[in-house]
Amino acid sequence: MISPNLIILYVKDPAESASFYRNLLNREPAVEAPNFVAFPLDGGFTLGLWRRSKVEPQPSAIGNRGEVAFMLPGENAVARQYDDWRQRGLPIAQELTELDFGPTFVVLDPDGHRLRVCEPDK
Repeated sequence: MISPNLIILYVKDPAESASFYRNLLNREPAVEAPNFVAFPLDGGFTLGLWRRSKVEPQPSAIGNRGEVAFMLPGENAVARQYDDWRQRGLPIAQELTELDFGPTFVVLDPDGHRLRVCEPDK
């Protein structure tokens, strides 16, 4: 059985996106090339940032068709993260709100990718 261990976001400028994610994740990338940057994440997962113009085969569409989610356990953890990212000036697409699955909010990266913060399933 194989398990996914890499998520790739298509970005306009990997260096600009790397700067954003370096600050957001508070870690350095393991790979930093002109057209691709990779950040190792906890649990053996990696976040890849690939220059959109160099993706092969070229994607048929670009847009908000998914999200990268950060599940934060603990009471008020989502609200604390919201306050932190808001103070850093990250663009907020959805203010802190309560949905069926609990508290959540969404920020955008430099390419408009949606980054959702929420609580883990209980």
